[in-house]
Amino acid sequence: MIASSARTGTVLIERCNMRIFLAGVSCVGKTTIGAQLAGLLEYRFFDLDVETERFFGTSIERLRNRHLTSHDFHLAASQVLKHVLSRDDSYNCVIALPPSGLLGGYWKVINDTRDATIVVLRDTPENILNRIAFYDIDSRPVQKNLTDREKGLYFREVKRDIAYFSRSFRRAHVSVDITGCSPNEASRKVRDALTPTPLKDQSEASEHGLQRCKRWSSPGRRKHGRRDR
Repeated sequence: MIASSARTGTVLIERCNMRIFLAGVSCVGKTTIGAQLAGLLEYRFFDLDVETERFFGTSIERLRNRHLTSHDFHLAASQVLKHVLSRDDSYNCVIALPPSGLLGGYWKVINDTRDATIVVLRDTPENILNRIAFYDIDSRPVQKNLTDREKGLYFREVKRDIAYFSRSFRRAHVSVDITGCSPNEASRKVRDALTPTPLKDQSEASEHGLQRCKRWSSPGRRKHGRRDR
C-alpha cells in the first residue's frame, strides 16, 4: 500500500511493486527526470510517447493526423499504456506521460491500475520556455532559434497549458516543484517525496560525492506551434 503523510505531502513506499506515473506540461522535464528517477530506484523507465511511436510504427504527429479528434487519438494511444502495463517488466517502473496523461482514455487506464502513484512536476513558465525543443512530423529534432516575438508567443502558450491541465493534475498523489533544480536535484526531490526516511538516508550515503549536472535540456514535444494535448 501507499501511506500518505498529511503534514509533509509525501508518499511512503511500503510495498514491493510500484508504478510511478510522471505528469506535467510539455517540456517540464518528465523524460529527463523520469529516466534519472528510475535509475535511483532501480526501476524500468518508459517514455509513453516513445512507446506509442514504437507500437504504431509511426510518429506521434502522423498518428494524430489519422484521427479526427483528440479524443479518438487519446483512446488509441491509451491502448499503448495498457500494453506497457501488461509487460512483466512494468511492475516496478517510472512512466513519463504526455500532458494529457491524466485525462480521457489515459486516465481510465491509470485509475484502474494497481500500485499506481502519480507525481506531477511543476516549474515556472520561464524555465519551461528555456527547455522547449522542436520536432518535425517524423519526430526528428529541429533546430529553431526563436525571435523575441516567438518567445513571447510560446511563453503565453506555456502559461495556457499550465492553466488548461491544472485541473487534471490535481489527480496526482504528489506535486513536486522543481524550480531551479538540476536533473539530479529534481529526480532526488521526487524520490525523497516517495521514500521513507531510513531508505532515503541509505541511498544518499551511497551517492555521496556524485557530481551533479549543471545544465540540462528536456525534449518536450512542440510541433508546428501546437500544444500537445
